[in-house]
Amino acid sequence: MFAAALTLLLLFFWALPLHSQEKYQVDLSEIEKEVDKAAGKPYHLGGFFEFQPTLFGIDKDSALSRLRFYQRRQDSLFDQYNFRLRLEGSYKKDFFSAFFRSDTHVRNDFDGWDEDTRLFEGFVSLKATPNFSLDAGKKTMKWGKGYAWNPVSFIDRPKNPEDPEEALEGFTLVSADFIRSFAGPLKTVTLTGSVLPVYKHVNTDFGNLKHVNFASKLYLLAYDTDIDFMIFTGSSRTTRYGFDFARNLATNFEIHGEFAVVNNLKVTAIDEQGTASTRESDAISYLLGLRYLTAKETTFILEYYRNGTGFKRSEIEDFVSFVGGSYRSFLNTGDDSGLRRASALAEGAYGRPNPARHYLYFRASQKEPFDILYFTPALTSIINLSDGSFNLIPETVYSPMTNLELRLRGVFLLGAKKTDYGEKQNDYRLELRLRYYFGL
Repeated sequence: MFAAALTLLLLFFWALPLHSQEKYQVDLSEIEKEVDKAAGKPYHLGGFFEFQPTLFGIDKDSALSRLRFYQRRQDSLFDQYNFRLRLEGSYKKDFFSAFFRSDTHVRNDFDGWDEDTRLFEGFVSLKATPNFSLDAGKKTMKWGKGYAWNPVSFIDRPKNPEDPEEALEGFTLVSADFIRSFAGPLKTVTLTGSVLPVYKHVNTDFGNLKHVNFASKLYLLAYDTDIDFMIFTGSSRTTRYGFDFARNLATNFEIHGEFAVVNNLKVTAIDEQGTASTRESDAISYLLGLRYLTAKETTFILEYYRNGTGFKRSEIEDFVSFVGGSYRSFLNTGDDSGLRRASALAEGAYGRPNPARHYLYFRASQKEPFDILYFTPALTSIINLSDGSFNLIPETVYSPMTNLELRLRGVFLLGAKKTDYGEKQNDYRLELRLRYYFGL
């Protein structure tokens, strides 16, 4: 463990930014597409290779730590080594285009080696006319205007609010877009319709099997405001409605928001003794946020998120109490039935990144401070407003050479007992991400 800590420390000093005059280029995809277009190439292939060593500081008395490590003796520190290969490519010819994005993740930690390869996206598009297009395959729809959360994103997987810009795995569907443009206050109208099947080998983790679901979005650009209205209906999940908006109040100041209603949502919670109870109601979630860019290129993002699908503070406290009682029973009798049941619950709703009701997200990032080229420090925090627990994420992103990006990040979790962040597995996490981008 000392060697891992020393390695991360040395990597930190190596990653400190220097004044550099080399050309910086990290996100190559859009530039390469333009180069390919200019060169007459109908295809693009690129991606990145990533190495990310991580050091975890374990909170051995927390609920989630006890659930994961009760069967083994665990040190307060453990290291993990992650390798990732992301490939993406596209092809365009006349009215036909295709796109794919794959992800291969290899991890090594105290459990040994683990490999997972997934197709994140893979779909074809037909643009029959300038006003109509049809997509079919595995795709992320990216509904919503929020940065850290998207309560109206009914047919996408949820973001990780600690890393909301990372690509997500999509679902297999068929979607069509019909676009009309107008003169006047209403400039653009786009109607999107999607069909999402859920069967044994198709979208099995979306919901109940053997059903075909439907989702639709109406987009309006009216009075310089982006507005969307969404609906999802089907038998794999309950019916849900939503809308979002985004508007620039000034060139450097944007506000955005989302509102969603999930009909007949069932939430199962347990009390201190482990007795389960289920409530069914219409869950209302909403988000309100702003983004502000200063003259010195400091970007501020602030979002409030009301998670209507989350647990009350008392329900999280009861879950933690049940874990504590089950852990004491295991130490005294060797009976781990309560812990196994709690572990199953933690793999579901209780183990989500943000399982509670009220959160505040704040992020501040500064582009090239002190004229240090290609260097961006940032500070992020997510606060549970119900119990006062929070995380604090300082990070720096730097490119010492063309196509190579280094990100050094710490994630510190702070909170009292029986609070959201106070009962997470870790006290802190330190990671260094080295990403090399390439294009063919």
